[in-house]
Amino acid sequence: MSASDSTIVPANPVYRRRRRINRLMLALSGLTLGSGLFWLAWIILTLLVKGGSALSLSLLWESTPPPGADGGLLNAIVGSVLMSAVGTLIGTPIGVLAGTYLAEYGRRGWLAPATRFLNDVLLSAPSIIIGLFIYAIYVAQVGHYSGWAGAFALAILVIPVVVRATDNMLGLVPNSLREAAAALGCPQWRIVVFICYRAARSGIITGVLLAVARIAGETAPLLFTALNNQFMSWNMNAPIANLPVVIFQYAASPFEDWNRLAWAGAALITLLVLGINIAARSLFRK
Repeated sequence: MSASDSTIVPANPVYRRRRRINRLMLALSGLTLGSGLFWLAWIILTLLVKGGSALSLSLLWESTPPPGADGGLLNAIVGSVLMSAVGTLIGTPIGVLAGTYLAEYGRRGWLAPATRFLNDVLLSAPSIIIGLFIYAIYVAQVGHYSGWAGAFALAILVIPVVVRATDNMLGLVPNSLREAAAALGCPQWRIVVFICYRAARSGIITGVLLAVARIAGETAPLLFTALNNQFMSWNMNAPIANLPVVIFQYAASPFEDWNRLAWAGAALITLLVLGINIAARSLFRK
């Protein structure tokens, strides 16, 4: 290779080839980005157009109606909030503690790698399998569907997301912080609680918010656990209404007013999940 071949000049064939490849990859990247944004915008626009007529205050203040009557989705919203809140409260501590063990205490041995592998399997498992699992170990034993069963299924979906986020965020905390605290005589549990958690707080909270966004629209596990309820109910020990199942049932019904409510509920969940993801990303940047 001559000296001119190794010089970065427009006439250099190596430079020209790399520049062509770079432009091609940039074009492909921009094309895929535009394609993703196009389908996302189309989905959101379709939801707003189809369900926009039903998006009103009555949607948030009235319960699901019988066919041919006006109503809203208040009972479904209340049921979804209850089960999502309970599922998050159950799954978050378990996920944080498991992720803490993986990052802080399980650096040696076979248990931590095996746990990470099983957590990845659970993270990618179809949610309907979680619903069938809770149905077999809880619903079939007590003999009835309930909000508690739905919350337990959602909690299992929360756990692997929080475990992954906690493990990754704690792994990014510099060891120099741990070593400095240990040099001052700080026990390991204090290092984890007062130093590592504070340093990784935004990332862990982001993981929890992403877990909430995931369970907000889950339908399959709730079909086998919470089922549905046409009336307003705060009783977690009985079948309870929830937005995903109501959307599933109303979208498949032959009644136009139910179809409009299904579109409105889908738009409501989509905007909620989109807002949670934007908030999580913004928090993570900070």
